[in-house]
Amino acid sequence: MNPYRIGIDLGGTKIEALLLGPEGEEHSRRRIPSPAGMGYEAVVAAVAGLVDEAAGRIPEGARRTIGIGIPGSVDPVTGLVRNANSTCLIGKPLQGDLESRLGCSVALRNDADCFTMAECRMGAGRGYGLVFGVIMGTGCGGGICIDGVVREGPHRIAGEWGHISVDPAGAPCYCGNRGCVETKISGSGVERAFCADHGEGIVMEEIVRLAREGELRCTVAFDRFLDDFGRCLGGLISILDPDAVVLGGGLSNIDELYTIGVARVRRYAFHDALRTPILRNRLGDSAGVIGAAWIGR
Repeated sequence: MNPYRIGIDLGGTKIEALLLGPEGEEHSRRRIPSPAGMGYEAVVAAVAGLVDEAAGRIPEGARRTIGIGIPGSVDPVTGLVRNANSTCLIGKPLQGDLESRLGCSVALRNDADCFTMAECRMGAGRGYGLVFGVIMGTGCGGGICIDGVVREGPHRIAGEWGHISVDPAGAPCYCGNRGCVETKISGSGVERAFCADHGEGIVMEEIVRLAREGELRCTVAFDRFLDDFGRCLGGLISILDPDAVVLGGGLSNIDELYTIGVARVRRYAFHDALRTPILRNRLGDSAGVIGAAWIGR
Protein backbone atom coordinates (compact mmCIF):
# COMPACT_ATOMS: atom_id res chain seq x y z
CA MET A 1 0.00 0.00 0.00
CA ASN A 2 1.25 3.48 -0.86
CA PRO A 3 2.06 5.71 2.13
CA TYR A 4 0.21 8.74 3.40
CA ARG A 5 2.25 11.82 2.52
CA ILE A 6 2.70 14.86 4.77
CA GLY A 7 4.01 17.97 3.02
CA ILE A 8 5.12 21.24 4.62
CA ASP A 9 5.79 24.43 2.66
CA LEU A 10 7.95 26.60 4.94
CA GLY A 11 7.85 30.16 3.62
CA GLY A 12 8.91 33.52 4.90
CA THR A 13 5.38 34.69 5.67
CA LYS A 14 3.38 31.45 5.99
CA ILE A 15 3.71 27.74 6.67
CA GLU A 16 1.32 25.37 4.92
CA ALA A 17 0.72 21.71 5.72
CA LEU A 18 -0.90 19.14 3.44
CA LEU A 19 -1.85 15.49 3.97
CA LEU A 20 -2.22 13.30 0.89
CA GLY A 21 -3.73 9.82 0.98
CA PRO A 22 -2.30 6.65 -0.59
CA GLU A 23 -3.80 7.49 -3.98
CA GLY A 24 -2.70 11.13 -3.86
CA GLU A 25 -6.06 12.41 -2.65
CA GLU A 26 -6.11 15.43 -0.32
CA HIS A 27 -7.17 14.67 3.25
CA SER A 28 -6.35 17.92 5.02
CA ARG A 29 -4.68 21.26 4.52
CA ARG A 30 -3.80 24.03 6.96
CA ARG A 31 -1.94 27.34 6.61
CA ILE A 32 -0.58 29.46 9.47
CA PRO A 33 1.50 32.65 9.63
CA SER A 34 5.22 31.95 9.86
CA PRO A 35 6.75 32.74 13.27
CA ALA A 36 10.15 33.41 11.65
CA GLY A 37 10.26 36.81 13.33
CA MET A 38 10.22 35.01 16.70
CA GLY A 39 13.34 33.01 15.84
CA TYR A 40 14.50 29.58 14.81
CA GLU A 41 13.07 27.59 17.73
CA ALA A 42 9.62 29.02 17.07
CA VAL A 43 9.82 27.86 13.45
CA VAL A 44 10.87 24.34 14.46
CA ALA A 45 8.01 24.15 16.96
CA ALA A 46 5.47 25.38 14.41
CA VAL A 47 6.56 22.91 11.73
CA ALA A 48 6.63 20.00 14.19
CA GLY A 49 3.16 20.95 15.43
CA LEU A 50 1.73 20.94 11.91
CA VAL A 51 3.32 17.57 11.18
CA ASP A 52 1.92 16.09 14.39
CA GLU A 53 -1.52 17.47 13.58
CA ALA A 54 -1.49 15.93 10.10
CA ALA A 55 -0.10 12.64 11.42
CA GLY A 56 -3.01 12.45 13.85
CA ARG A 57 -5.34 12.06 10.86
CA ILE A 58 -3.50 8.99 9.52
CA PRO A 59 -4.97 5.58 10.41
CA GLU A 60 -3.01 3.66 13.03
CA GLY A 61 -0.37 1.43 11.51
CA ALA A 62 -0.40 3.13 8.09
CA ARG A 63 2.92 4.11 6.49
CA ARG A 64 3.72 7.79 6.14
CA THR A 65 6.36 10.09 4.65
CA ILE A 66 7.26 13.67 5.54
CA GLY A 67 8.65 16.23 3.10
CA ILE A 68 9.45 19.87 3.79
CA GLY A 69 10.16 22.59 1.26
CA ILE A 70 12.36 25.45 2.46
CA PRO A 71 13.50 28.74 0.89
CA GLY A 72 17.12 27.58 0.82
CA SER A 73 19.03 24.30 0.79
CA VAL A 74 20.78 21.91 3.18
CA ASP A 75 24.53 21.58 2.80
CA PRO A 76 25.18 17.85 2.15
CA VAL A 77 28.46 17.95 4.12
CA THR A 78 27.50 19.94 7.24
CA GLY A 79 23.75 19.29 7.31
CA LEU A 80 23.19 23.02 7.91
CA VAL A 81 20.77 25.29 6.03
CA ARG A 82 22.36 27.74 3.61
CA ASN A 83 21.14 30.44 1.21
CA ALA A 84 17.77 30.79 2.96
CA ASN A 85 15.56 33.83 2.47
CA SER A 86 14.28 33.16 6.01
CA THR A 87 17.56 34.17 7.60
CA CYS A 88 16.80 32.61 11.00
CA LEU A 89 17.30 29.20 9.32
CA ILE A 90 20.80 29.90 8.01
CA GLY A 91 23.47 27.79 9.67
CA LYS A 92 20.91 25.71 11.58
CA PRO A 93 20.57 21.89 11.54
CA LEU A 94 16.87 22.08 10.65
CA GLN A 95 16.56 18.54 9.33
CA GLY A 96 18.31 17.02 12.35
CA ASP A 97 16.33 19.10 14.82
CA LEU A 98 13.02 18.15 13.23
CA GLU A 99 13.93 14.47 13.08
CA SER A 100 14.89 14.54 16.77
CA ARG A 101 11.67 16.30 17.66
CA LEU A 102 9.43 14.06 15.54
CA GLY A 103 11.26 10.79 16.06
CA CYS A 104 11.32 9.91 12.37
CA SER A 105 13.05 10.75 9.09
CA VAL A 106 12.10 13.85 7.11
CA ALA A 107 13.21 15.08 3.69
CA LEU A 108 14.12 18.72 3.10
CA ARG A 109 14.27 20.21 -0.40
CA ASN A 110 14.50 23.65 -1.91
CA ASP A 111 11.08 25.21 -2.52
CA ALA A 112 11.77 25.59 -6.25
CA ASP A 113 12.47 21.84 -6.43
CA CYS A 114 9.13 21.23 -4.72
CA PHE A 115 7.35 23.52 -7.17
CA THR A 116 8.94 21.73 -10.12
CA MET A 117 8.10 18.30 -8.71
CA ALA A 118 4.45 19.23 -8.24
CA GLU A 119 4.02 20.76 -11.69
CA CYS A 120 5.63 17.71 -13.30
CA ARG A 121 3.42 15.24 -11.41
CA MET A 122 0.12 17.08 -11.42
CA GLY A 123 0.46 20.33 -13.34
CA ALA A 124 1.67 22.00 -16.51
CA GLY A 125 4.87 19.93 -16.76
CA ARG A 126 3.14 16.56 -16.72
CA GLY A 127 4.15 14.33 -19.63
CA TYR A 128 7.39 16.15 -20.47
CA GLY A 129 10.79 14.47 -20.05
CA LEU A 130 13.09 17.35 -19.04
CA VAL A 131 11.36 20.29 -17.37
CA PHE A 132 12.88 23.47 -16.01
CA GLY A 133 10.67 25.01 -13.33
CA VAL A 134 11.01 28.73 -12.69
CA ILE A 135 9.92 30.67 -9.62
CA MET A 136 9.76 34.43 -10.19
CA GLY A 137 8.56 36.42 -7.21
CA THR A 138 10.39 38.36 -4.54
CA GLY A 139 13.41 36.28 -5.58
CA CYS A 140 14.15 34.01 -8.51
CA GLY A 141 14.76 30.26 -8.30
CA GLY A 142 14.56 27.18 -10.42
CA GLY A 143 14.41 23.40 -10.44
CA ILE A 144 15.24 20.66 -12.93
CA CYS A 145 13.08 17.55 -13.31
CA ILE A 146 14.29 14.68 -15.50
CA ASP A 147 11.85 11.86 -16.23
CA GLY A 148 9.93 12.51 -13.02
CA VAL A 149 12.98 12.93 -10.76
CA VAL A 150 14.04 16.36 -9.50
CA ARG A 151 17.80 16.77 -9.77
CA GLU A 152 19.59 18.22 -6.73
CA GLY A 153 23.25 17.83 -7.71
CA PRO A 154 26.21 17.08 -5.40
CA HIS A 155 26.06 20.59 -3.90
CA ARG A 156 22.24 20.70 -3.93
CA ILE A 157 22.22 23.79 -6.13
CA ALA A 158 20.94 22.32 -9.40
CA GLY A 159 18.57 24.76 -11.07
CA GLU A 160 19.70 27.83 -9.09
CA TRP A 161 19.71 30.03 -12.15
CA GLY A 162 18.81 33.09 -10.06
CA HIS A 163 22.45 33.43 -9.09
CA ILE A 164 24.04 33.24 -12.50
CA SER A 165 25.81 36.57 -13.00
CA VAL A 166 24.66 37.95 -16.36
CA ASP A 167 25.90 41.53 -15.91
CA PRO A 168 29.25 42.09 -14.15
CA ALA A 169 28.50 45.82 -13.99
CA GLY A 170 25.00 45.25 -12.65
CA ALA A 171 23.47 45.74 -9.22
CA PRO A 172 25.03 43.88 -6.28
CA CYS A 173 23.26 40.69 -5.21
CA TYR A 174 23.06 39.39 -1.64
CA CYS A 175 24.98 36.29 -2.77
CA GLY A 176 28.09 38.42 -3.26
CA ASN A 177 28.04 38.66 -7.07
CA ARG A 178 26.78 41.48 -9.27
CA GLY A 179 24.12 41.46 -11.93
CA CYS A 180 22.63 38.08 -11.05
CA VAL A 181 19.48 36.90 -12.82
CA GLU A 182 17.62 37.57 -9.56
CA THR A 183 18.60 41.26 -9.66
CA LYS A 184 17.14 41.51 -13.16
CA ILE A 185 13.84 39.63 -13.21
CA SER A 186 12.63 39.24 -9.63
CA GLY A 187 10.04 41.66 -8.31
CA SER A 188 12.47 43.07 -5.76
CA GLY A 189 15.20 43.42 -8.39
CA VAL A 190 12.98 45.39 -10.77
CA GLU A 191 11.79 47.60 -7.92
CA ARG A 192 15.35 48.37 -6.78
CA ALA A 193 16.41 49.18 -10.34
CA PHE A 194 13.48 51.57 -10.75
CA CYS A 195 14.34 53.30 -7.49
CA ALA A 196 18.00 53.62 -8.51
CA ASP A 197 16.98 55.17 -11.86
CA HIS A 198 14.31 57.56 -10.58
CA GLY A 199 14.86 58.02 -6.84
CA GLU A 200 11.33 56.80 -6.18
CA GLY A 201 10.09 53.53 -4.73
CA ILE A 202 7.28 51.73 -6.53
CA VAL A 203 6.14 48.11 -6.29
CA MET A 204 6.27 45.70 -9.23
CA GLU A 205 2.50 45.48 -9.50
CA GLU A 206 2.30 49.24 -10.02
CA ILE A 207 5.16 49.23 -12.53
CA VAL A 208 3.25 46.70 -14.62
CA ARG A 209 -0.06 48.53 -14.30
CA LEU A 210 1.37 51.93 -15.20
CA ALA A 211 3.37 50.48 -18.09
CA ARG A 212 0.15 49.13 -19.55
CA GLU A 213 -1.31 52.64 -19.22
CA GLY A 214 1.64 54.13 -21.10
CA GLU A 215 3.53 55.88 -18.27
CA LEU A 216 6.99 56.40 -19.81
CA ARG A 217 9.26 55.48 -16.90
CA CYS A 218 7.32 52.31 -16.17
CA THR A 219 7.11 51.41 -19.85
CA VAL A 220 10.91 51.53 -20.06
CA ALA A 221 11.33 49.53 -16.83
CA PHE A 222 8.79 46.90 -17.91
CA ASP A 223 10.32 46.50 -21.36
CA ARG A 224 13.75 46.06 -19.76
CA PHE A 225 12.28 43.39 -17.47
CA LEU A 226 10.82 41.49 -20.44
CA ASP A 227 14.09 41.78 -22.35
CA ASP A 228 16.10 40.56 -19.36
CA PHE A 229 13.65 37.66 -19.01
CA GLY A 230 14.23 36.74 -22.63
CA ARG A 231 18.00 36.97 -22.36
CA CYS A 232 18.22 34.98 -19.11
CA LEU A 233 15.78 32.24 -20.04
CA GLY A 234 17.02 32.07 -23.63
CA GLY A 235 20.53 31.41 -22.36
CA LEU A 236 19.29 28.79 -19.93
CA ILE A 237 17.36 27.02 -22.69
CA SER A 238 20.52 27.03 -24.82
CA ILE A 239 22.28 25.09 -22.04
CA LEU A 240 19.55 22.63 -20.98
CA ASP A 241 17.39 22.39 -24.13
CA PRO A 242 14.43 21.32 -21.95
CA ASP A 243 11.24 19.79 -23.27
CA ALA A 244 9.25 22.48 -21.44
CA VAL A 245 9.64 25.42 -19.07
CA VAL A 246 6.99 26.06 -16.39
CA LEU A 247 6.75 29.51 -14.81
CA GLY A 248 5.63 29.98 -11.20
CA GLY A 249 5.69 32.61 -8.48
CA GLY A 250 3.77 35.87 -8.37
CA LEU A 251 5.35 37.31 -11.51
CA SER A 252 4.26 34.30 -13.56
CA ASN A 253 0.79 35.88 -13.66
CA ILE A 254 2.07 38.69 -15.92
CA ASP A 255 0.40 37.93 -19.26
CA GLU A 256 3.08 39.69 -21.32
CA LEU A 257 5.63 37.04 -20.33
CA TYR A 258 3.80 34.57 -22.58
CA THR A 259 3.72 36.90 -25.59
CA ILE A 260 6.44 39.57 -25.63
CA GLY A 261 8.56 37.62 -23.14
CA VAL A 262 8.43 34.42 -25.20
CA ALA A 263 9.36 36.40 -28.33
CA ARG A 264 12.43 37.76 -26.47
CA VAL A 265 13.37 34.25 -25.36
CA ARG A 266 13.30 33.15 -28.99
CA ARG A 267 15.51 36.10 -29.92
CA TYR A 268 18.22 35.17 -27.44
CA ALA A 269 18.17 31.36 -27.51
CA PHE A 270 20.74 29.60 -29.70
CA HIS A 271 18.24 28.37 -32.28
CA ASP A 272 16.45 30.15 -35.10
CA ALA A 273 13.17 28.22 -34.72
CA LEU A 274 12.81 27.64 -30.97
CA ARG A 275 9.88 25.35 -30.11
CA THR A 276 10.27 25.05 -26.32
CA PRO A 277 6.86 25.48 -24.64
CA ILE A 278 6.97 28.17 -21.94
CA LEU A 279 3.97 27.38 -19.78
CA ARG A 280 2.03 29.04 -17.01
CA ASN A 281 1.79 26.86 -13.89
CA ARG A 282 -1.50 25.09 -13.12
CA LEU A 283 -1.24 24.61 -9.35
CA GLY A 284 -0.71 28.21 -8.21
CA ASP A 285 0.65 28.70 -4.72
CA SER A 286 -0.36 25.13 -3.83
CA ALA A 287 2.51 23.71 -5.89
CA GLY A 288 5.11 24.09 -3.14
CA VAL A 289 3.25 22.09 -0.50
CA ILE A 290 2.14 19.44 -3.02
CA GLY A 291 5.73 18.97 -4.16
CA ALA A 292 6.94 18.79 -0.56
CA ALA A 293 4.50 15.96 0.08
CA TRP A 294 5.82 14.02 -2.90
CA ILE A 295 9.51 14.37 -1.96
CA GLY A 296 8.93 12.92 1.54
CA ARG A 297 10.60 9.77 2.75
